[in-house]
Amino acid sequence: MATRARARLTAYEPPKKPGRPPGGMFGPPISFQFNPETLTLSKGAQWIRHRARSARQVGVPEFTGSLPRRLSVELFLDATDTHDTSVQKGVETLLSWCVPTARSIAAKASSAPRVKFTWGSFDSASFFGYLEEVTATYSLFDSDGTPLRATCAVQLTEAGDPTPRQNPTSGSPGTRRTHRLVVGDSLELLAYREYGDATAWRVIAEANGIDDPLRLRPGTEVLVPSPDELEGSDG
Repeated sequence: MATRARARLTAYEPPKKPGRPPGGMFGPPISFQFNPETLTLSKGAQWIRHRARSARQVGVPEFTGSLPRRLSVELFLDATDTHDTSVQKGVETLLSWCVPTARSIAAKASSAPRVKFTWGSFDSASFFGYLEEVTATYSLFDSDGTPLRATCAVQLTEAGDPTPRQNPTSGSPGTRRTHRLVVGDSLELLAYREYGDATAWRVIAEANGIDDPLRLRPGTEVLVPSPDELEGSDG
């Protein structure tokens, strides 16, 4: 008889630098006491639809990028048999995974842990991400107020850590690429997506001769320096 796989959430130290894999485990994993009955997995794509001159015409859509996968699942915690504080500790652990780790703060690269959902051979739902939201609903309490039951709605969003790009002709790491700005884009947001550091926007501004980062027009292509150039800059 095959062993029943148990779903679990495991937290890891965030990468030290963009493009690096997550670090070691950040405390013990949280195993599901009961495997989830339902699980929602979603992914989308981002498009810009240009306006047509005639109402009878449909604007041509322009693909601007893939959106991260999102996983929504409920974790049920129960301590009615033991009457201990395991429910409260489990919720506190989940909430702690939404704040920067002490190690990342010490390294001046504050980041919450990377979290991974695993459940046997369910590979499409197993990816490194971050907890975008945790909502705990307590439904039963002991006589002294200790929570004995809780349902935790967890939303995990794919981290999509940028990987170092390589020049296929020279073999040298990190070639430059271009990015087409869309509505809502900013240099700070682009720097965070590419390098994991919003303060690195000045490197992108210098590479494109941008004097005023607040005056960016959607549709403009900007040159994105490689992470290697970021490490070698004075900023």
